[in-house]
Amino acid sequence: MSLCLQQHIRLFQTFVDFNSIMSSANKESTPSGSGNIEQPSNIVRRFLNKDKTPLSILILSSIIGVVAGVFASYFEIGIHAIAAHRTDFIRESLPAWVVWFFAFLISASLASIGYYLTQRFAPEAAGSGIPEIEGAMDNLRPVRWWRVLPVKFIGGLGSLGSGMILGREGPTVQMGGNIGRMMSDIFRLKSEEGKHSLLAAGAAAGLSAAFNAPLAGTMFVIEEMRPQFKYSLIAIKAVFLASITANIVFRVIHGQDAVITMPSYEPPELRSLWLYLVLGILFGIMGVLFNKMVVKALDHFAKLYRGSRWRQLGIGAFIGGSFGILLLYIPELTGGGLQLIPQATNGAYSLMILLALFIGRVFLTLVCFGSGAPGGIFAPMLAIGTLFGTFFGLASQALFPTMNIEPGTFAIAGMGALFAATVRAPLTGITLVIEMTNNYHLILPLLITCLGATMLAQLLGGRPIYSQLLERTLRESLRKQHKEEQNAEQQTQEADTTAQKSAP
Repeated sequence: MSLCLQQHIRLFQTFVDFNSIMSSANKESTPSGSGNIEQPSNIVRRFLNKDKTPLSILILSSIIGVVAGVFASYFEIGIHAIAAHRTDFIRESLPAWVVWFFAFLISASLASIGYYLTQRFAPEAAGSGIPEIEGAMDNLRPVRWWRVLPVKFIGGLGSLGSGMILGREGPTVQMGGNIGRMMSDIFRLKSEEGKHSLLAAGAAAGLSAAFNAPLAGTMFVIEEMRPQFKYSLIAIKAVFLASITANIVFRVIHGQDAVITMPSYEPPELRSLWLYLVLGILFGIMGVLFNKMVVKALDHFAKLYRGSRWRQLGIGAFIGGSFGILLLYIPELTGGGLQLIPQATNGAYSLMILLALFIGRVFLTLVCFGSGAPGGIFAPMLAIGTLFGTFFGLASQALFPTMNIEPGTFAIAGMGALFAATVRAPLTGITLVIEMTNNYHLILPLLITCLGATMLAQLLGGRPIYSQLLERTLRESLRKQHKEEQNAEQQTQEADTTAQKSAP
């Protein structure tokens, strides 16, 4: 995989460099009023010297990939270890009549860690963290890596370990971006282009290591962060190198297997492809509604907290504790959802159960993410898309018995479609799903479903979820800044008034 990617990178670099050099050579070799033609040896020499990418950027990108890969790998190991020990302790060490109480207490305590750390030490570490990286790439948000890295890592372990419906990819992307900025500061990088490249490289490395998907990590930065990503050969090299390096580290620690173990499906019949377009249309509508509900949930919880840190901590602890109880009785409604995907595609659930799980996970995802807990929304969206895709596939199988319909292919298409509609990054969604499931034969139905969902979401006026979240963050930041200025002005006026009264 790594060798193949490196070959593609070199081919792409050679193509770009050669075209740019030949273009400049044509311009310079035929000056006005002169018929002189530049010698081929000069063209070749300038071609060989064209690559001005600093070696330091490439070395730092590799280091960032290694560090981000270690962070992401042990972040996942920590989440699984906490979940396993919590479940084993509750079920094996406690009498039945107190199991539910300790389940609530342990998960509430774990969730409280995430809420407290983010509110007390690093408010920018709350939620996904991806909008923070996008804002930093546009010089709209600061990157305080010295406080974000420990808070996001430990707080994420608490919130995700409690069983809440959150994903690990948002934290790993934010941690990766912060690692990129940390390296820029440690080595005192002065070039703004270099700092930007390393920030983007860290974000790509974080996603690559979170899902064992190096191409998706690169595509995410280039496609989803395209308004903020400053395209240059240096930046593209840095992103590719960090993503590949992080993935190698992930595979050394976790092995070569795909993140999700699923059967390899054959391509669907051509006469059934229109069903994937219908599925894409449904996901396009769903994506627009889902984005609106996410923002509404965030606004609702903000009003509920009323600016009180302790009020948020209490509500967050109650939410986390509730998931501790859910883990005992309905584990399908807890966790990021990646463990649910192979069960759904293998036919473990009926139509009605799939629909119930779909509705339940949508609602609980809004609760968890809207509450401001440190955690991502990637994995929950993939699980929601899988549930509805499987439901659609089973329904289509019942409605069209003459067609050779495999519901699992609709599940995989659904994984990418909801992501494409909400994030507005269809190529990233397609690449991510293929790398996670190893179902390369399903590229055509994935293209139809994801592009259909994205186009309809755009026609309906929907906006990418992370753009909306970044805009909301900036608006809240300006509001807080304005309030602080008003308070400072009021205190100054009160001090002046007091001084005037005390004057003789």
